[in-house]
Parts: sequence; structure tokens; C-alpha cells
Amino acid sequence: MEAELKHINFSYQTASQKEYHIPLSYQLFGKDLFTAPVILVNHALTGNSNVSGEKGWWKQLIGEGQVIDTKKYTVLCFNIPGNGYNDFLIDEYEDFTSSDIAEIFLKGLEILSVRNLYAIIGGSLGGGIGWEMLAKKPHLAEIFIPIACDFKTHDWLHAQCLVQKFLLNGNDEPLQKARIHAMLCYRTPQSLNDRFQNKYNKEKQQLESEDWLIYHGNALNERFSLKSYRLMNHLLMNINTDEKMLEKIVARMHMISVDTDLFFPASEIRMCFEKLKKKKEDVFYHEIQSIHGHDAFLMEYKQLNNIIKNIL
Repeated sequence: MEAELKHINFSYQTASQKEYHIPLSYQLFGKDLFTAPVILVNHALTGNSNVSGEKGWWKQLIGEGQVIDTKKYTVLCFNIPGNGYNDFLIDEYEDFTSSDIAEIFLKGLEILSVRNLYAIIGGSLGGGIGWEMLAKKPHLAEIFIPIACDFKTHDWLHAQCLVQKFLLNGNDEPLQKARIHAMLCYRTPQSLNDRFQNKYNKEKQQLESEDWLIYHGNALNERFSLKSYRLMNHLLMNINTDEKMLEKIVARMHMISVDTDLFFPASEIRMCFEKLKKKKEDVFYHEIQSIHGHDAFLMEYKQLNNIIKNIL
């Protein structure tokens, strides 16, 4: 059964000094609020608050008897305002940064009277927002698990997002084209080559790999709006957590990378870990082994389950 979509409404002034009415939507899974430890899950670029249940995008991790057990925890997930899941869209997407989304999530927790979290878990963009939240409120959580992300957008990722921005601002099938480019960043050459092996679809008169990419472009166009994608790409392009605040974060940190990630390379996440390890004791590093690249955090569930089980 899908959890009810709930809403919090408040005014918010962005760092760019723009005033917005924010209808912050969220879903709760598992134990009732204030009856169990709370785990906040921050969703990725095309994700949403529906993390568990039949249509939950992380149901292999979150649910009854799963590693994030809804019989044991309260699982909370906010929708990034403008992701379109609650029909709220943002026209002037450049008014917002990931830091603003972190502030909005912190405001949501404050209104819900959630003062402390057992854990914050986020993949990709969601993890970046988690870094921003903890830099602003270092005592917020006991555990922080950023997956396939870093505390900031480095040059390579910024460049890929810039290509996405150019494609999204085009006139001819912008979302489909941007998604095709993104899929090539989310996966790896080995992942595609091993899967398709230059097989040709005679009926469609194209490579099966081409057919797969076009399918993903069209599928996202059917379920996601162009305004939402522009916003989310912009947020991914602008993760910029204050590095001086990282060592002040109280949470036990478990950074999880993917060895073949082209978006947030494992080498960058290891570098962050090694810097923090010199200044903090409770910092740990884990690495998923996969040919699939960035998307491995949505595919390699056996490895991810084993890692998170030993953390929680």
C-alpha cells in the first residue's frame, strides 16, 4: 500500500533573495513518527518520495524485513520542490541551489518537530543535499550515508550537466536528448558493450543499444516534465557544501562509491574520505564493484544491502 502524500506549506527566501511559497510534500513509511528512530532518505535526480512499497524506487532496500526495516524505523522522504511529483513546478529554476533545497528540508523537519535523525541516506543528488544539510546543522543525524556522490560538484560533473543544460534548452525533443546523454554518463562503455555486443535489430533497423537509449529518452519524457529536469540538472550542477564545515559534522559517516562511476568518480570520494579521516574518527569508506557505473547504486542491491546492513 502506497504511503499517503502529505504537505507542508511555508514561505522561503532563496539565497538569491527570491520569495517562494513552498508546498513541501513528503511520505512516511514504517513506524509512526516519534515512535521509532527516523531515517531520512533523499531522492536522486528523477526520483521522488515514494521509496518503498510496490512502486517504491528503492523497495529492494526499504520495507518490511529489508535492510532499512519499516518494522523498526520511521522512513521519511521529502520531494525536492519542483520535481513535479506533487504537481508543483518552478519556472525560474536558477533561483535555487542544492543549498536552498537543504534549507527547505531542514525547515520541513523543524515544522514536523523532528529535531534529530537516526540517519540520513541519499544517492547522487540526494546525497549531495545530505552533505549540505549536515554542514548547516552538524548535530542533526547520528549516521550519514552518502552514496555515489561527493560534497560538491567537481569540474567533470559540472561539464556533463552543462551539456545537459544545452540540450534541455533546445527546441527539438530536449528531454529525450538530454536523457540519452545522461544514460551514457550513468553507465559505462563496458556496461553497454557487454549488454548489447553490437546486436542489430532488423525490424527496427537500428542497433539494440540505440533502441535502448531512445526507449529511455521517451520513457522519461512521458513521466517527467522538462521544467523538473531543468531544475534537477541545475541542482546537480551546483552542489557546493562549505568544506570548512565538513569536519564539524557529528554524524558517523559512511561514504559509498562505485568503482566505475563516471559522474562522481570513486577517486574523488576517496579523497574526501582521506581528508576527513585525518580530522575525524568516525569516517568510513565503502566501494561497490560494478561494471555499470553511477547507476550501480540502483542496481547492485546485494552489495548495497550488505554494506548498509553492517552500518545500521
